[in-house]
Amino acid sequence: MPLLSSAELQGEMKRVKASVDGVILDELLPARGGPEVELLYKMMRDYPSRPAKGLRPFLCVTACRAAGGDERKALLTAACLELFQHWILIHDDIEDRSELRRGEPTLHRKYDEALALNAGDALHARMWGALLANEEVLGPHGALRVMKEFSMLVNETTEGQHMELSWVRDRRWDLDESDYYVMCTKKTAWYTVASPCRLGAIVAGAGEDTLEALKDFGLKLGVAFQIQDDALNLVGEKAYGKAKSDDILEGKRTLILLHALRSASAEQRRRLVAIMDKDRDKKTQQDVEYVLSLFSKRGSVEYARRKAKALMTDALESLDSYRWRGDEDAVALLESFARFAVERRW
Repeated sequence: MPLLSSAELQGEMKRVKASVDGVILDELLPARGGPEVELLYKMMRDYPSRPAKGLRPFLCVTACRAAGGDERKALLTAACLELFQHWILIHDDIEDRSELRRGEPTLHRKYDEALALNAGDALHARMWGALLANEEVLGPHGALRVMKEFSMLVNETTEGQHMELSWVRDRRWDLDESDYYVMCTKKTAWYTVASPCRLGAIVAGAGEDTLEALKDFGLKLGVAFQIQDDALNLVGEKAYGKAKSDDILEGKRTLILLHALRSASAEQRRRLVAIMDKDRDKKTQQDVEYVLSLFSKRGSVEYARRKAKALMTDALESLDSYRWRGDEDAVALLESFARFAVERRW
């Protein structure tokens, strides 16, 4: 099967997402109880109901097929990945004081911070409860393997988030690219690509050799995906879903920022650090424009995108080197997704 166009790939992602959304909204998050509890469930269903790429369930289901499994058996696991995504986004938006999520006000802006935190906690609990139900689909051994991967996934993601938040809080500037790659691997790569792929393979009953191949593929591509996300936050051609240049307002240490710091003059570095150290509500539009201008002058966005493409190429080599036992069309879909991850404009 040749590589798919972006439209064809997105069509397949939408197909999988529709199936998984049905599991989430119809079976896992039914409204129930009095008005207060009904509001809780309304809030729990909010982010899952917003337009999204659905890339994690797509990767889970597609990797299951590539490893020789039945995609229907992967739907509950894929739904749990979405529940994971939604509860960490709710918490992440509060931690970063974000204003927008997928083009709409963040949950804590739409309602209340305390209520949003509680809704995130409720989604987290629902995720583990749904994973227990996997025993009926995968048997005790398969369900336990899935839960172990989720446990590792949660730990890696929260460690990475802690690293990034600590760098901003502590005003850390003694960082280099290797620090960014470690943080990004933990915070993004595991839960965005590596674990979704590995979970699909686990559902298919794959062995450790398959899981290792998908780990190598997923961690490289996951970092590449985040680098492109960082670039799109600054220069995206389409609606990004968050406020443009939010990463500057939040003071995030991206690969783009680290490159600009390394390549700038002493005076440019001084001013850049002074701006990035300001609290979000103290940064002005002039501050943001200066940072964007410096990124442009130093070629920092282009540098980061070259790094993302190199990581994507390495990830594809890992995928191509493995002899898959399942659906060849699914392997081609994974290859198409890898290219989409760094070539997308949204």
